[in-house]
Amino acid sequence: MGLDITVLGLDWGELERTPVGERSAVLEEATWPGDEDDPWPAEPEPGWTVPASPRVPWSGRYTFGCTSGSYKPHFWAGRGWEDVRGFADPVLREALDGFLGGLFWHDDPLTPPMDGLVPSPPPGVLVACPPAAVEALAAHWARAEPLLEGLRAPYARHAADPGGWIEDFDRFDALVREWAVVVAGARRRGWGVLGLPF
Repeated sequence: MGLDITVLGLDWGELERTPVGERSAVLEEATWPGDEDDPWPAEPEPGWTVPASPRVPWSGRYTFGCTSGSYKPHFWAGRGWEDVRGFADPVLREALDGFLGGLFWHDDPLTPPMDGLVPSPPPGVLVACPPAAVEALAAHWARAEPLLEGLRAPYARHAADPGGWIEDFDRFDALVREWAVVVAGARRRGWGVLGLPF
């Protein structure tokens, strides 16, 4: 079984006001909303589910339509960007570095800063973007999006991986655009974003 990712949008202020000892339980509830009558609910539709749980009304959960919950496509999209970024238009490269670097592409493996928000964050928290970081990501995306199609030919030459998780530019483009939906939805609500490894 491989690594998964669950992406949550959260009202950072509400999370900070939640007693420290209860925050992990709140995140678990938003990730897997409990229902004694229906312990195995149907697969959620792709996109935002708001609220993520009736017990956490200040949260949302984003379900990617192109990944089935696995983290592998995000990892391989990051590798694809590493392979093609040197051939990208410099303006696009700078903007996508900023956008993807805040989400799933990192020069080095790292744990995003949690700033004490969760007392014992799960190992390998995948994404941690407070509302200010979400604003910055939206600005990076606004610069990158009009230029993204220009990456099609370089991606085909330098990053295509037929049969892989992100086999071509269209798969890369689809995943990056879903992250743009995550960022836009969180920004609209003034939320931050967490990506948890389950």
